[in-house]
Amino acid sequence: CPLPPVPMQGGALPPEEELKATVLQLRETVLQQKETIGSQREAIRELTGKLSRCEGADGKAAAGAWKNEVGKGKDTMGDLPRDPAQVIEQLSRTMQSLKDRLESLEHQLRANVSYAALPGDLREMLQRRLGDLERQLLSKVAELEDEKSLLHNETSAHRQKTETALNALLERVSELEKGNSAFKAPDEFKVSLPLRTNYLYGKIKKTLPELYAFTVCLWLRSSASPGIGTPFSYAVPGQANEIVLIEWGNNPIELLINDKVAQLPLFISDGKWHHICITWTTRDGMWEAFQDGEKLGTGENLAPWHPIKPGGVLILGQEQDTVGGRFDATQAFVGEMSQFNIWDRVLKAEDIMNIANCSINMPGNIIPWVDNNVDVFGGATKWPVETCEERLLDL
Repeated sequence: CPLPPVPMQGGALPPEEELKATVLQLRETVLQQKETIGSQREAIRELTGKLSRCEGADGKAAAGAWKNEVGKGKDTMGDLPRDPAQVIEQLSRTMQSLKDRLESLEHQLRANVSYAALPGDLREMLQRRLGDLERQLLSKVAELEDEKSLLHNETSAHRQKTETALNALLERVSELEKGNSAFKAPDEFKVSLPLRTNYLYGKIKKTLPELYAFTVCLWLRSSASPGIGTPFSYAVPGQANEIVLIEWGNNPIELLINDKVAQLPLFISDGKWHHICITWTTRDGMWEAFQDGEKLGTGENLAPWHPIKPGGVLILGQEQDTVGGRFDATQAFVGEMSQFNIWDRVLKAEDIMNIANCSINMPGNIIPWVDNNVDVFGGATKWPVETCEERLLDL
């Protein structure tokens, strides 16, 4: 039997509710069919009784009279078949079909209704929700990928920064180890220049700033003759003789500043350790010369008002004709030196005396005597030494 449509109240119902309403409607239809079958059975029994009475009377006459009576009366059978057994069989099949449909609907309801049996609107809604969930999942995956990329970049930057810091520390440690490997202290060493050549020399790694005054102190030991040569020289572009201390041939020790010359009353070629200090100021070109803590000479007008130029090259043991080169073997220093320090001021006489007596340790604030600031070339060597102790042995 076709099912009448279920009225919708308050908008569309969920699929589960629609199925429940359909089941209830089918149950009502079955009850109505049962009532109809009951009434029809009563009619059949009544007709069967009448037929039996007619068969007991006179056959054809009674049957014709009964047919006329039935034709005149009300048709209680409607459009049912004339055979009562066929009517009952047809109604039974209808009831069985309805019961099968009802059981099928109840089974679908208990199984929560498969996706294929869902209405079109519900299928579209589920597809939309699945699409939304898929898009949200893809968006979350993209966010995680972005976070992973950012984390990787931050990790790489942090690792690179850490490696840079570690490399700097390793270089510093290596520098310290190299500077302290051969000597008990970084300043307890000497530079030895045993031959008069143009290729043995030492070089100070640092350079000088612009100076308006200075003090240079160093320990020397030499017995070279004639003249000890050039203990140190400082050359700048355009002026090879910016600062030079030299004893050449039979000449006395000379101090050159901007190629101007002052002779110093120093005597140090006796093969013993001597402490030498020289001070100079651009004001009136005043200079002083100290040997073993005592001031032996002073003068003025040595390159007055000339500031020492910065950025030059400071060489130990050779006189420079060009910046950092063109050495002359006849002017080379022969001997040993240590504690070469430069200050950017004129030291007091008492400070120079205390340094010479080894009662204080005053490294130069411009050029200090430390191992990692001095390189040697051409066969020049660095040896550990305690200058004050060796000086006592010379006395």
